Amino acid sequence: NTVTTAAAATDVSATAVASLRPTNIFRGMISNFGISSLWRGSSAMIGAVPVQNAVLMTGYGYGKRWTDNDEEHNNNNVLLGVFIGGTIGGIFQSFVMSPIELIKVSQQVVGTSVSKATTSVVSGLLPSSNNNSSAWRGLGATLLRDGIPHGVWFVSYEFAKVELTKMRNGSNNNNVMEGGGDSTADEIAIPMLSGAFAATTAWGVGYPFDLIKTRIQAGKSVGIVSTARDIVKESKDGRACYGLYRGFGLKLLRSIPASAIGFLTYETAAKALSSRG
Repeated sequence: NTVTTAAAATDVSATAVASLRPTNIFRGMISNFGISSLWRGSSAMIGAVPVQNAVLMTGYGYGKRWTDNDEEHNNNNVLLGVFIGGTIGGIFQSFVMSPIELIKVSQQVVGTSVSKATTSVVSGLLPSSNNNSSAWRGLGATLLRDGIPHGVWFVSYEFAKVELTKMRNGSNNNNVMEGGGDSTADEIAIPMLSGAFAATTAWGVGYPFDLIKTRIQAGKSVGIVSTARDIVKESKDGRACYGLYRGFGLKLLRSIPASAIGFLTYETAAKALSSRG
């Protein structure tokens, strides 16, 4: 995450291509600041991510329960429910994560200490502060990254889980919507594979806004449209896809295992809690 953030915040037009390679960024950070620099911003994220996941999974759970009264248990209705639940959850958690990620980016890109970065953001949240808007720098891009893309995340997960369960069961009966695969291997593999697929599709939708958010929070640009325009101008031959998806592969290296483990944990916890009545 630290390497991805550093790469996203870099102006490509003013930097040698070789220095933008993840391996070079990795080595450069260790050489210049020590190995501990790779964990800059981790304290803020460790404290906030559990809250973020709780809000998101609550939205997912409510979305599923919203369709529980559907007698036909129509797959399209379930997907609509989890999409709405995921989108609403994504919007709500944006207001938690935007200031937290501002602290993280300040540490990772600018090199600000955790205490100074936290004090700056917290003071910006106080009503009496003269710099109230600074704590919400990048909020617009965060909402675009975390709203609809999280709806896509949960829809992709639910779709993949159902299809994998159908393949495992070898049937199209309605019971696959409730789970399926009896073996322990299925209970592990299906959520993890579905979570990996969901991460890829969701970030495919939301990654450009994550790149824009990082640039804004790092103080490199102002405004979503103008930042996007600057990123495209920096890219090879002005190609939008190349610029707005720069670092996408590196993001997937982090998000795919995180999503796979996250959904496996959710399904395991949900099953354990439901068994207790």
